[in-house]
Amino acid sequence: MTTITDPDFAAREALRLLGPDPENWVSDRPDIDHNVTIVGGSGSGSTFAFALRRAGIGRVTIIDEALDEAHAGVWLTRARMKKLRTPKNLPGPELGIPALSFQAWYEARHGVEAYAALDRIPRVVWAEYLSWYRHFLNIAVRYQTKLVRIEPVEGLFRLHLEVNGVAQVETTRKIIFANGVGGTGGPYIPPVLASVPRSLYAHTADEIDFGGLRGKTVAVLGSAASAFDAAGVALESGAKAVHLFARRSAIASLPVIRVRGYPGAYYNYPQLPDAARWFQAWRFNQVGSTPPPDAIERVIAFSNFHLHLSAPWRDAKDQGNHIIAQVNDDVFEFDFAIAGTGYFVDPTKRPELADFAHHIALWRDRYQPPTDQDDDKLSTYPYLGSAHEYQEKVPGSASYLKDIHIFNPAGFVSFGLPIGDVPSIRRDVSAVVTRISHDLFFADWSIHEARITSDNIAPDFDPSVYAAAVWKQPAKVTLT
Repeated sequence: MTTITDPDFAAREALRLLGPDPENWVSDRPDIDHNVTIVGGSGSGSTFAFALRRAGIGRVTIIDEALDEAHAGVWLTRARMKKLRTPKNLPGPELGIPALSFQAWYEARHGVEAYAALDRIPRVVWAEYLSWYRHFLNIAVRYQTKLVRIEPVEGLFRLHLEVNGVAQVETTRKIIFANGVGGTGGPYIPPVLASVPRSLYAHTADEIDFGGLRGKTVAVLGSAASAFDAAGVALESGAKAVHLFARRSAIASLPVIRVRGYPGAYYNYPQLPDAARWFQAWRFNQVGSTPPPDAIERVIAFSNFHLHLSAPWRDAKDQGNHIIAQVNDDVFEFDFAIAGTGYFVDPTKRPELADFAHHIALWRDRYQPPTDQDDDKLSTYPYLGSAHEYQEKVPGSASYLKDIHIFNPAGFVSFGLPIGDVPSIRRDVSAVVTRISHDLFFADWSIHEARITSDNIAPDFDPSVYAAAVWKQPAKVTLT
């Protein structure tokens, strides 16, 4: 019996049986550098690159402003959880090919029993899997490439880039934003920190020198997962004390939006009426995101961790290079604060969209909620089409918006999931790729029609193949 020691054997076999990638069928245009530009080179961007390749769509490029692979995405940078939040067996980047799944990759390296013993996927191991996925599938990412500005012109976009710090212009027909939580907005800094010097606080989106917090008293604002994760790392790094301040009266996991594991809701959510989608998003915001149990257990293991409930900061100021915070009727002094306060979504605040952001339809432009469901934060989310495309605020004002597809959390109100995360891949990647294929094909229909109906195509075989079998009418015999 032959023992297979190559951990990628099953994946290689799966691709062999799947057959070669289709040839690029998209017509070349002399003024176009790329058919599709993907912004963001982590898991979602790599998945789109593979899906587009399998759809026969060539001239696809992925750009990422990160220094290199180790700095791209969140898994080795801003993410600080020990394990992923999602179940370990959710379908994801493998796109229906089991041998490319995390489970197959992990079992090939560590064994079936080791996978069975995992309750959830360790964050660093997930990063290793995504790296393998990119390299195994030969997905190239152009690092140190920052998108500065998108300039719409007739039939294409001019992308103003900084490539290794040098200005460069390229053209593309389609854009996919697969660039994570800040992709259509940015970190939300609570106004109470406005009077505090930036040197005395950070957002969880920042690179934080946790080693520098050793022996210091640290405040964490927020009670979602990222806040608890930051508190955990600060404690593990030797902080003297960590105080976490929550506005809510309890840290409880409540059943708000349950789309995962509910196929009816998962697949049909985008077709819900606006009122239903808005209500679900509003309801989620009212309750707030909650940390998983292991994030809580991580911090309460330290006796110098202190949780403050119903404790919004009323005021904060700098005094002698310390933060003096007014919380309800109490006053606290901190050496440093970390805002685990999430992100805002607003296309008008993104510099690369400045040329046309005023044309993008937002939820406030398409739906007016009941007064008791008003939510200024949700109102600035883009109102996306069925393929995650931007839509025009005024029909006919900016038709090119349909060629920009949003696969990041800005799609939350429209699609009911943390778009860009693993749960959204199975449903939404296919919808985006299908639309891109449709648009590129019909934009050049005359060329494709000529190609389909052309007589200048070499025959599959020569008529001599069957010549000997052609029936020949026997000569007639005339009787006299």
